[in-house]
Amino acid sequence: MANHSLDNSLLKVPISTGFRRLFYIVKPSESSFAKEAEVPNYVDEAIPFFFTLIILENCLNWWHGKKTWRINDAVSSVSSGMVSQLPLLFGRSIEVAAYCYVYHNFRIKELDWNCATTWWIAAIVVDCGYYWFHRAAHEINLFWAGHQVHHSSQDYNLATALRQSILQRYTSWMFYLPMALFVPPQVFMVHIQFNLLYQFWIHTELVENLGPLEYIFNTPSHHRVHHGRNPYCIDKNYAGTLIIWDRMFGTFQPETEQVEYGLVHPLQTWNPIEIQICHLKWIWQRFNEEKTISDKLSALFKGPGWQRGTPRLGNHEDLPEVEYPVKCYDSSISPMYSIYILVHFLILNITYTEMVQFRAGLTPVQVTLAIVFILFSLTTFGCLNDRRSYAPYLETVRLLVLLGLFFHFDPENNLPSNTGIYFDEKLKAKTA
Repeated sequence: MANHSLDNSLLKVPISTGFRRLFYIVKPSESSFAKEAEVPNYVDEAIPFFFTLIILENCLNWWHGKKTWRINDAVSSVSSGMVSQLPLLFGRSIEVAAYCYVYHNFRIKELDWNCATTWWIAAIVVDCGYYWFHRAAHEINLFWAGHQVHHSSQDYNLATALRQSILQRYTSWMFYLPMALFVPPQVFMVHIQFNLLYQFWIHTELVENLGPLEYIFNTPSHHRVHHGRNPYCIDKNYAGTLIIWDRMFGTFQPETEQVEYGLVHPLQTWNPIEIQICHLKWIWQRFNEEKTISDKLSALFKGPGWQRGTPRLGNHEDLPEVEYPVKCYDSSISPMYSIYILVHFLILNITYTEMVQFRAGLTPVQVTLAIVFILFSLTTFGCLNDRRSYAPYLETVRLLVLLGLFFHFDPENNLPSNTGIYFDEKLKAKTA
């Protein structure tokens, strides 16, 4: 039974192929498809490789006496990543849906999907589109409400790369539409995923400098600057894969001093739901406080640091200096308490991964109920890490619901690994 689950998830992609994809080392011939439905979900297939590298990075940091990840921060980061993917359980992302609509209705020219030139053009244009979206996400307050999630960790490691926003794709889709006038959707769908996968490995402090590659590619050194809250780091290094865009458009900043990570005003919570929506609440408050229509619109569409009487992006010299030694938010729960949360979080992740693999066998009602349970569980883990007084009561309710779900999906009291077979049988029955 365990082998069945393994065959449908971990061994779906050869090990060498899975790791190559994380570095964009793929050939056009192995990633070109005639139809949109044939494009694999590379992000889902990369999940085991994400966690393998996260564990390896942590072991290497421990071996070299460097800072290892904190369980509460890592759980918070991966929780945000799970939340960001939940809408995809219902179907295509808005990025892909909008792109396909424009291509099928308004395209000017249809490039050959099976041509290497088309593949390379798409790779470059997607990366350029990402640069401009990413820059807008930092320079437009309403867009920053989504993107700030990714910057909310005060740690910088591979787990941080998974800290993503559920709102971000609802502002990013428009930046890729120009290429929909000529690049087939299946080519776009390949590169939008590879561009994202490439950005995983650059979230580490283990890699210091890559020599001549630093002039062309986005590297850990460049991206550390981007994640910094030091004044010299703000609004710099927006690149996805190629750092040439920052060099061309005047937003490049080399790593010249120690970088401290996180938001200018660090969050004081591990609750992934609060992390997702906190800036929206702040924008709403700002919007209501402003008196004129002009200032209200400025609060929405100028930079997060804008105040009346300042430039569009605010004054960077007014930003608070980082105080040393840096105090990171940490609720200081006991090691056993942390292990308990981690174990239950891993169980939830395994269940979520299997559900993603077999979601076609579930009804919309089942998917909705699963999403509600996942959100409730992640909120509970956040409250437990925050040491909220009501957290034990939430956890009691969560365990009772989990027990009910276990008997619903596994009435014969088999091992939890049998859920994959359950979903597989449901899928076969649905498609028969």
